[in-house]
Amino acid sequence: MSGNTETFNFQAEISQLMSLIVNAVYQNKEIFLRELISNASDALDKIRYQSLTDPSVLDSGKDLKITIVPDAANKVLIIRDTGIGMTKADLINNLGTIAKSGTKAFMEMVQETKDASMIGQFGVGFYSAYLVADEVEVISKHNDDEQYIWRSSAGQNFTVTRDTVNEPLGRGSEIRLHLKDDLTEYLEERRIKDIVKKHSEFISYPIHLVYQKEVEKEVPVEETEEAVDEEKDENKAKIEEVDDEGEDKEDKPKTKKVKENETVDEELNQTKPIWTRNPDSIQQDEYNAFYKSLTNDWEDPLAVKHFSVEGQLEFRSILFTPHRAPFDLFEGKKKRNNIKLYVRRVFIMDDCEELIPEWLNFVKGIVDSEDLPLNLSREVLQQNKILKVIRKNLVKKCVEMFTEIAEDKDNFNKFYEAFSKNIKLGIHEDAQNRGKLSEFLRYYSTKSTDEPTSLKDYVTRMPEKQKFIYYITGQSRQAVESSPFLEVLKRKGYEVLYMVDPIDEYAVQQLKDFEGKELKSITKEGLEFEDDEDEKKKFDEQKKELEPLCATMKEILGEKVEKVVVTDMLSESPCVILTGQFGWSANMERIMQSQALRDSGGMSSYMASKRTLGLHPTHPIVRALKAKVAADKNDKTVRDLSNLLYEAALLASGFTLDDPSQFSSRINRMVMLGLSLDDEEVAPAESDAPALEEVTESNMEEID
Repeated sequence: MSGNTETFNFQAEISQLMSLIVNAVYQNKEIFLRELISNASDALDKIRYQSLTDPSVLDSGKDLKITIVPDAANKVLIIRDTGIGMTKADLINNLGTIAKSGTKAFMEMVQETKDASMIGQFGVGFYSAYLVADEVEVISKHNDDEQYIWRSSAGQNFTVTRDTVNEPLGRGSEIRLHLKDDLTEYLEERRIKDIVKKHSEFISYPIHLVYQKEVEKEVPVEETEEAVDEEKDENKAKIEEVDDEGEDKEDKPKTKKVKENETVDEELNQTKPIWTRNPDSIQQDEYNAFYKSLTNDWEDPLAVKHFSVEGQLEFRSILFTPHRAPFDLFEGKKKRNNIKLYVRRVFIMDDCEELIPEWLNFVKGIVDSEDLPLNLSREVLQQNKILKVIRKNLVKKCVEMFTEIAEDKDNFNKFYEAFSKNIKLGIHEDAQNRGKLSEFLRYYSTKSTDEPTSLKDYVTRMPEKQKFIYYITGQSRQAVESSPFLEVLKRKGYEVLYMVDPIDEYAVQQLKDFEGKELKSITKEGLEFEDDEDEKKKFDEQKKELEPLCATMKEILGEKVEKVVVTDMLSESPCVILTGQFGWSANMERIMQSQALRDSGGMSSYMASKRTLGLHPTHPIVRALKAKVAADKNDKTVRDLSNLLYEAALLASGFTLDDPSQFSSRINRMVMLGLSLDDEEVAPAESDAPALEEVTESNMEEID
């Protein structure tokens, strides 16, 4: 054998690469098996393609498969394939002397990141074997050559020997990894199964694991053993039992249980990649089973979308919408998405952020690309144009899937209950699909109290003279239903949508209109209605009449409000707080104040609403206050009632009080007046609130 052995030197770069792999410490050593199985699959592809034009190439073995054999006794892991095999020249060229163009690039990258998982991207996946092995042997037989052994211990050289010692392979390659002493875990049946399931479950060819398993068997007792047993029993007292079946029992041979090693040949990748099949040939049960195996969910999916894209780019995908949202859907440290990325049926990663936007993080499924490189670093992914096209197609197909769900009312109700936040986040983030996503929005409204209405249905119910889609945001449906802002709109017959989800505030900032109708918040100033000339003239007169009251109240309230105006938005309440057209609404201000890490100055103070106090011109309280101001604008009651009206309007409009204790003191003193109690009768308490003047019976009536 030694006479046939030839020694060759590795090319310098490959020698450096192997030194780097052997000496460095990597966390993810298991990728060696993925790389070697992928190489075996490529070799099987090559012989299969050859057989299409020349069937005789399969005469040396028609069974195309990959076999993994752990040999625990010798600490050797064997990966065998019946692929095309390599000639002597192939072994020398492919595994030793021709430096791949990516070798240097891989070495630079791996020194920076300490991550060898994308080794295959650089065309040097075979050398990942040295992550776990001290010595590697490759036995290979090509149809056009003899069987040869390539052997190296990752030094400066390798040997190639004509094989006269091993059994003939027929055709194909066998890689023998002599594992390092601390990495014998890769000989364990469970470990190998886990790695194959994770990375190579959907390889096109069967992957067999051949291993030894200890089993318990019953074997007949030999005569010599039986005789020994009888001698032992001679000295014992014999008790005869009368048994009708005694004769039958004597005829049965005696057996004993022994433990034996049995060779098990198990196929590991029986789950076939159903995405490669025609959707018309797949039953819903098959999709359900595949979904459960993919996600470990116990429920069937709500919807499925199976499609392929061909042309300049080629990939296949199956997307699933689950029945319910996971409890950690928006957890910050959670995986960004649930789409598994395969390249030619080899698993690459399941946390590729560039594959699908965050608002679709609930969609589960797989993408199998024919065009991406087999291994991808995150840096390559970010710049990969193919991935951007895949992402665009996935989003488009997800929207189509949601449209199909919307055709069934019950299913859509389940979907919207679980994932409405995601749809609204999509409206906030995805400008391209904003219009389509807005069709999925559902809200309760002043005219749709039993079930939520869509924007499309809202538009069909709009009166001819209504130009805008009106909405109100708030903390809860109960809070917005009793809001003073609704009073005039209800009277005019205009429908108002209730937006009570915090994320609605963000979504509606981006969703400016729907089908040409602008969305208008009824809590912001600048809301105008189509009134006739008489109403406008009357309102202008009322505004002029109340100018002294507005000026006095602005003087009293000072910096608390930007201005005091007369509004035609009220019909029952005396006043309301309006916010600036471009600032935060009261609800948005509340949301921002509750942020744990909010910026207390800067943008928060800039965006905080400029408050406008709007007075209802014909309300009795406003008319009485106007009369008091006309009589004496320095009256203490005017000051106290102005503050009280402002604070009450703050609460009714959805704001929080700047000084709740002062408001509480005012209310307490109002109660005292109602009960005809004097200040002397109540224990004195320090307060910054201005004291109410002594009120006569006529004054009390005015307050009422």
